Amino acid sequence: MHGHRRAATLTAAVLVGTLFAAGCSSSSGGKKSEDDGGAASAGHATTPRMTVAMITHAAPGDTFWDLVRKGAQAAAAKDNVKLVYSSDPSAGNQANLVQNAIDQKVDGIALTAAKPDAMKDVVAKAKSAGIPVVGFNSGVSDWKKLGMLEYFGQDENVAGQAFGERLNQLGAKHALCVVQEQGQVALEARCAGLKKGFSGKTDILYVNGTDMPSVKSTITAKLKQDSSIDQVVTLGAPIALTAVQSLSDAGTRAKVATFDLSKDLVKAVQNGTIEFAVDQQPYLQGYLAVDSLWLYKTNGNFSGGGAAPVLTGPAFITKDNVDAVAKFAAKGTR
Repeated sequence: MHGHRRAATLTAAVLVGTLFAAGCSSSSGGKKSEDDGGAASAGHATTPRMTVAMITHAAPGDTFWDLVRKGAQAAAAKDNVKLVYSSDPSAGNQANLVQNAIDQKVDGIALTAAKPDAMKDVVAKAKSAGIPVVGFNSGVSDWKKLGMLEYFGQDENVAGQAFGERLNQLGAKHALCVVQEQGQVALEARCAGLKKGFSGKTDILYVNGTDMPSVKSTITAKLKQDSSIDQVVTLGAPIALTAVQSLSDAGTRAKVATFDLSKDLVKAVQNGTIEFAVDQQPYLQGYLAVDSLWLYKTNGNFSGGGAAPVLTGPAFITKDNVDAVAKFAAKGTR
């Protein structure tokens, strides 16, 4: 497992050096497709214009996906790609968005497989139509079975195990793993990995991630009910920041650590409100997903021989190294 982490970190470090910073911000969520592409400029690709559809399971307001989208925009600007981004947290609606992209005869599709069964038929249809499909962020255990060309992301079970081992080092005894979307494979894998790597007790708590007041009250109630919980593990930055409020309301000495970053989360690590965070590098995921389709279309390249995923995490962000990340977070790319 430590070898996996080392490989992921080295891969990410090499790839990050090739990135171009995206200059514009974006909002995520919604079912409408939006053209994020920019015209080719001096120093950028002179290959023929191509269209890539990026379809995610992003929920409205989740800032994590702004980072994914910025990375995708940067690659699109470099590669002379017209990027059409759309998202829907409903698996069925997401599949419909993929079908729409097929009907529009795009040159490539990048998608997240948070609910793999819902993607099976549309990925097969894309392949039949001669449209290459790459996966990223969610579906690391299913991308090959679905017939995707490549995958970019984090092995969430491995990341969960590493998270659990870190809690062992910190002396935690009873963890509460908060899942904001039941049945989402990446989130469930994180908690499963945590249970495997953590030597203490692990409880699972499901919350509605689209309703923050409900998230806050549900976590508060659980902490009041069981005072032995000394560690809250959240699976997204907005949930982590809300959990901090729950600790105060419950009057507990439990601590919070989380998966994923945001600008505000980085500040919370800096001031010690959050113990640490696991960064899967969403900007890098978005960038590589688009860039890989351009490379495949223009030069027949694909990574890992089509057999292995490209790992973008886990990387631990702690008070010791957070300042190095903060300057990029301030620009909205970490």
